[in-house]
Amino acid sequence: MRKGRTVLTVLALAVLATAGPALSQTPMPEDPLDKRDAKRVERMEKVVRELRAIVFQLRDTGKPVVVQPADTDARMDELAARITDLEQSLQRLNGSLEVTTHELQVEKRDNERLRGDLDALSQRLSALEQRLASGEPAPGPDAGAPTPGPTAGAAPAGDPAQDFAQARQLMLAGDYDSAQAAFAAFVQAWPDDPKAPEASYWWGKTLSVRGANADAAKAYIGAIRGWPKTPWAPDAVVELARALVALKKPDDACQTLAEFAKRYPKAPANVMSRAAAARAQANCAA
Repeated sequence: MRKGRTVLTVLALAVLATAGPALSQTPMPEDPLDKRDAKRVERMEKVVRELRAIVFQLRDTGKPVVVQPADTDARMDELAARITDLEQSLQRLNGSLEVTTHELQVEKRDNERLRGDLDALSQRLSALEQRLASGEPAPGPDAGAPTPGPTAGAAPAGDPAQDFAQARQLMLAGDYDSAQAAFAAFVQAWPDDPKAPEASYWWGKTLSVRGANADAAKAYIGAIRGWPKTPWAPDAVVELARALVALKKPDDACQTLAEFAKRYPKAPANVMSRAAAARAQANCAA
């Protein structure tokens, strides 16, 4: 009985195999098919081709045939979904690249503008320094460029760290004359040392105590070149403005205080208070 069923199955497959070419060669109606009918016909032809392959394989080898389910459509759908995901990922990546490129361009423009501002500010400081040098300073210690006095504390020790520490110790001890000479000697001996700007600041402080406003202004200018972000820098700018007020240069003082407000908006409260007082003394516009 089982053998008879097998024969019937083979015959049915043979019939389908024989009918396959006829089906595949049957001319389609001239009327256009919609997409659904076209897909249905395509699936039918695919089944016929698979049946023919099964019959031929059974005839040629005599071995049982394992029929794999046709999952081409599912795989095509999966592939299409993957392609869609890739396209969306590429779109997101392109969007991120465009945003990053725009941010880089903005940052580049900002850097160029800041570089221009720094150059302009450096030129202003240089011009101010020249005006101070070419002006007529008050008689006494303000005459000429700042120079150290003949004190024992002015002799460099040969080590910048030790020289700076010694100058600071003299200032903390209240020996401003010796501290002035020591800081002046440091600036002259170690102009490229990282502590040189701070030494110029403290040098200016010792000069301000003595009332040597022109020399103090020059020292403060040397301290704030480049507008450093250090704890003492805001005070150095305010001290420069105060020295300019004392030198009867209110316009220069107001320009300095305007830069102070832009460069050091978070300066300590006591420095802000002294800046406000200097602004009032110079009659700066609001």
